[in-house]
Amino acid sequence: MTGLDLSLPPPTRPLLPRAGGRTNAGAWFAQRVIVGVGELAVSNTAQAILSTYALGSCVGVAAYDSVLKVGGILHFMLPDSRLSPAKASVQPAMFADTGLRQLFAQLWGLGARPARLQLFVAGGARVIRGEDPFRIGARNADATLGILVEYGYTVDSGELGGSFNRTLHLALDTGRLRFFRFLSGWMRAEGEAAS
Repeated sequence: MTGLDLSLPPPTRPLLPRAGGRTNAGAWFAQRVIVGVGELAVSNTAQAILSTYALGSCVGVAAYDSVLKVGGILHFMLPDSRLSPAKASVQPAMFADTGLRQLFAQLWGLGARPARLQLFVAGGARVIRGEDPFRIGARNADATLGILVEYGYTVDSGELGGSFNRTLHLALDTGRLRFFRFLSGWMRAEGEAAS
C-alpha cells in the first residue's frame, strides 16, 4: 500500500443541472428501497422506488399521494395481530391490522392525505398445493379489504388470489406501479396499475 488517499473530495461545482438552476445528483440514480416480509417503508424522496418481492400468501399494499409524491409499501404475512400480540408489538408490519395502521400513520407523518391516496393491493395467493386448511392467502386478502373498508378507503387497483407470487415496484416520481407475476419456473407476466 502506498498510503494514497483514493477518496473523492466533495464536488465544488454542480453535477447535474435542473430546471431553475438548482442541482440534484440524486436524479441520476433511483434510490431502491426493498421492503421485506413483515416490513413497510414510506418515502417522500422523488427518486425512490419502493419494491417488495415474493408476495405469495402475503399481501402487499402500495399507497401513493400524487400531489406530494409520497408513497409507501407494506408487506404483511398474517391477517390479525391477535395471533401473536407479543410479535405485533415489536414487528407490527407482520400483521394486516397493525401494519396498515402503521403504514397510514407514517404516510400522514410525511404529509399525505387520505382523500388523495391511491391504493393498490396484491398477493393473498394460495401457494400450497393440495389441502390448505389455514387459507392464509385468502384470510390475508379478506383482512386487507375489510380493514380498508373500515378505514373508509377504496382500492384503486389490485390483484388478489390466484396461485402465483407477485413483485411490486412503486416509483415515487410518477406514481407508476409495476407488478410482476411469477407463474411457473421462469415464466413471468408483467403489468402496470394506472396512476
